[in-house]
Amino acid sequence: MSQPIAETQRATATEVSNQRRPGATQRQQQTRLAWLLLLPTLAIVVFVALYPLAQTIYQSFTDARLASGVAPKFIGLQNYSDLVRDLDFRRSILVTLQFTLLTVVFEFLLGLGIALVINSAFKGRGVVRTAMLVPWAIPTVVSAQMWKWMYSDQYGVINDFLGRIGLIDQPIAFIAQPNTSLAAIAAVDIWKTTPFVALLLLAGLQVIPGEVYEAARIDGANAFQQFLRITMPLLRPAILVTLIFRTLDSLRVFDVFYVMFGARQDTQTMAIYNQQNIVSFSDLGYGSAISVAIFLIIGIFVVAYVTFLKVEEA
Repeated sequence: MSQPIAETQRATATEVSNQRRPGATQRQQQTRLAWLLLLPTLAIVVFVALYPLAQTIYQSFTDARLASGVAPKFIGLQNYSDLVRDLDFRRSILVTLQFTLLTVVFEFLLGLGIALVINSAFKGRGVVRTAMLVPWAIPTVVSAQMWKWMYSDQYGVINDFLGRIGLIDQPIAFIAQPNTSLAAIAAVDIWKTTPFVALLLLAGLQVIPGEVYEAARIDGANAFQQFLRITMPLLRPAILVTLIFRTLDSLRVFDVFYVMFGARQDTQTMAIYNQQNIVSFSDLGYGSAISVAIFLIIGIFVVAYVTFLKVEEA
């Protein structure tokens, strides 16, 4: 008799618990429905992203050749061992990191300034917001070729302008000289992508309640104090997203470098060096190892941003 009594007590307790939480069953149903709706998206992500990543990791341990028709052989860590000793890859890492540092820092500072300006109320603000997106809307290949012509030491408008105002005595081959090529291409990316950074930061500024600034003014805080104590802390989620997006794009940059420099050895980024090994040299196994290394480098930056720019969930 004790077992039926115990089962009755448990059933009663469960019923009482459900009565105390009338929305529990409904929440569970909503959770199951949410996962059901997400399944197609998750399947696409697995097929488009995770499967190619797993395939690349596997190929990095083989001697696979592109379109060779020969079954690849497992060679263990040989590709990674060669990669560690590869001076050309080290140079490409240095070039990419220098480019990333230059572009991300200047784009963030300029983008933040632009976002603060266009976030204020002034006449013609809508026109300014639209106009600032023009450089970003131009395809990268087109803008890179345009700037390549502008940088020309024979017919470029930049040399002509600098000569007219007396800053230079003779034309400068900006993209040919090693001491100016990196700064020249960084300027192209800064010109093109700063509007995108400003747009992301502007979205973050517009969700900050105006009442917070009004209360700070009542308490006697000046504009600089409001910027440091209110704007920057509340803008941190937008800053995190912006830095991740721009750093990721800069670390895997390919098109603007390839248009302006081709496969020039002293200006090869990691992506161009990878493309050379896979496409030009048909070394799919070694190229896959380079791809994995690029993935890990990007992951290090993302983890660093998330760690240092701690964003608490609401």
